[in-house]
Amino acid sequence: MSDLEKIKQLRQSTGAGFKDCSAALKESGGDIDKAVEILRVKGISKASKKMSRDAKEGVIAISGDNVKTSILEVNCETDFVAKNEDFINFVKELSEINNKVNSDLDKLKKIKMKNEKNVEENLVSMIAKIGEKITLGRSKTLEHQNSKNYFYLHTVVKDNLSKLAVISSLSCEEKSEKLDTFGKQLSMHIAASNPIAINSDDIKKEILDKEYELITEELKNSGKPEDIAKKISSGKMNKFKEESSLMTQQWVMEPKKKVSDIIKELDLKDLKIVDFYRIKIGD
Repeated sequence: MSDLEKIKQLRQSTGAGFKDCSAALKESGGDIDKAVEILRVKGISKASKKMSRDAKEGVIAISGDNVKTSILEVNCETDFVAKNEDFINFVKELSEINNKVNSDLDKLKKIKMKNEKNVEENLVSMIAKIGEKITLGRSKTLEHQNSKNYFYLHTVVKDNLSKLAVISSLSCEEKSEKLDTFGKQLSMHIAASNPIAINSDDIKKEILDKEYELITEELKNSGKPEDIAKKISSGKMNKFKEESSLMTQQWVMEPKKKVSDIIKELDLKDLKIVDFYRIKIGD
């Protein structure tokens, strides 16, 4: 086999550039297997240097069915790489594995992929090949008893990959087209309105404390009397809770009504929003 043919084979098996393959073959004395190892070690070195950079682009993948649905964020540095075919195929396979391991990222990293290398090894190889930092971001699996899941993808990159994705989970005694339509519309509403929780009582205390701190600081500089400032503060907090809670948000398709009003109007037996999860790249 000629040196050129060896370089070609090495490029196909590793995805590394011509110069790197040529140098690795020279270092290995023409042994392709040794050259693969040399490139892998260099790839790990390159990958570790890239991990200090920011990765705020990427895609969100959804996988599963309407009983068990998973969402996974995979970040990279540029939108160009987010549309790269190798990156897309890598994320698609990751997404399927993520659904199998219920979004347990520690387990995910140890699972073998189709090429018999585990996720962590393939992640390092992908970083070396593409030349950008790639990280696994947020992930979640929704699987609730007697519930049906719905999802929505916004700004689709390809197939099940997008820039913003939502899963919502509904429970209802009645199974109908009306329920399915609402499930899809609710997922779209969540994508647009970005609620923090289903009800105001579910908003985490630290979020409320932070918002109160910001409002108080803002009113301190207004010069208003203390009693008036307290009333304004209370009003602002109530508004924050209302706008951040899914049930009390204005329904995006009919803003004069709240989500709770739409649920009442649907008149579906025991209809309940059980859970939801939303991810937007860059948030």
